[in-house]
Parts: sequence; structure tokens; C-alpha cells
Amino acid sequence: MTRLLFWLALVFLVAAAVRSKLRKMSGPPPGGAAPAPNPPPRAAEQPIERMLQCAHCGVHFPASENVPANGRDYCSPAHAPH
Repeated sequence: MTRLLFWLALVFLVAAAVRSKLRKMSGPPPGGAAPAPNPPPRAAEQPIERMLQCAHCGVHFPASENVPANGRDYCSPAHAPH
């Protein structure tokens, strides 16, 4: 009985996968709404910030979080020389 249930479930899953693939290939149904256009790129919202590398640990961090000391860049006051 368990073998029969296994084979029925397998046939059902394969049929569902084939049906799904065929729907994707055929496109939207006739009279259906067209898919929404891709949203515009979000690059215009925020400029890309320059990244710096900490002279102590090597971690990259945004330039706005820079802790300069002795002409070098540090990621936090704990890593900057005293």
C-alpha cells in the first residue's frame, strides 16, 4: 500500500512540475493582465559611498565612519593609536 501511495505522489509531483513549466513557457493567458514592468534602478536614491580599509584590522567600512589618526584610516576609536 505504501508503494502505491509513493508512486501516486511521484506522478502527481511530476505532473505538477510539467504543468508549471508549460505555463511559464506559454506566457500570460489571453485577455490577462500584462506583467508589471521592472522598477527603475534605485541607484538615483543614494549615492555610492567610498569604502576605506582599517589600518589596524583590515576591515572595509564606509568613509563616513572614518576615524583618521596619523594620516591613516581606522574603523573605530579603539583601533586608532592613542
